[in-house]
Amino acid sequence: MSPTITIACVSPNLAKSAVETVVTLPTFRRPGHLLETLASLAAQQGAPPFAVIVMENDDEGRQGLEAARSLFERGDMTGLVLIAHERGNCSAYNAGWQTALSEFPQLRHLLVIDDDELADAHWVARMVDAAARLNVDILGGPQVPRFETGARSGFERHPVFRRPYAVTGVVPILFSSGNVLIRRRVLDTMGAPFLDTAFNFIGGGDSDFYSRCRERGFGFGWCADAPVFETVPARRTEFSWLNARSLRNGAISAIIERRRCAGGGGAAKRLAKSLALLVASPWRSLRLGLNTGSATIGLYHCQVAVGRLMAEFGRVNEQYRQPERN
Repeated sequence: MSPTITIACVSPNLAKSAVETVVTLPTFRRPGHLLETLASLAAQQGAPPFAVIVMENDDEGRQGLEAARSLFERGDMTGLVLIAHERGNCSAYNAGWQTALSEFPQLRHLLVIDDDELADAHWVARMVDAAARLNVDILGGPQVPRFETGARSGFERHPVFRRPYAVTGVVPILFSSGNVLIRRRVLDTMGAPFLDTAFNFIGGGDSDFYSRCRERGFGFGWCADAPVFETVPARRTEFSWLNARSLRNGAISAIIERRRCAGGGGAAKRLAKSLALLVASPWRSLRLGLNTGSATIGLYHCQVAVGRLMAEFGRVNEQYRQPERN
């Protein structure tokens, strides 16, 4: 086991060699919601036997570990809790995925849910079934926003909260790791570290991973009837947060393209695309604003275009560096 990973507790009588499905759950300073997420996993219906790996990513406070420890030690949850000592969301995912491979030799399906989400009662069953029916390597599902009291209304139509696909089927690529199933052969082929830790505090490590997976020939799918429900704090409907997230989305797209298309020719092509998006963005934003009835939502395309250009000059907002503001 890597020195950056410590397995803190394991459920009693865990038959590791019998586990084929593992749900990984990163957590950082959300002990109350972590327990709600675990309760939603404990309530799964029709699912194959599965184990849960909780990845505590707060090496100092360890609130998630202490909240979940008794559930695993009593055997109320099957699986284990580990400490991912290296902070950052990519590091937490890497720790969980590496542990899943090393601790569960018969692993076939790895699922991911975040500690601010609740799984639908049939989530695991439907994700596993859809991956088999669609014969895809990586399967995503909806992250349905549930806005907390005090949140500004109408923002469920904002692109940062809107699901990328509407119906179940094969899709060209995915964008988020908050609700996903990954087949073991993807992890075996891509190798650790799976997510690039350069994205630890800006986000986008999952998008970069999917981009690399597509280059290796892996196929993607979408399961519309396997949602998770994401708790959205009121601060995420404030203009400052929406602006930062939209700028970040643009920056991430430019960074990923830069990694895929290195060299002078690639840089020129990327810059031309960024400038073209900037020129088109006012009209796209106007149309989005009119369609949604919101000037704030309409600004999205302009913000993404500006974010792409900022990234070209090395200016990228590390939105996850200060979690209390995220």
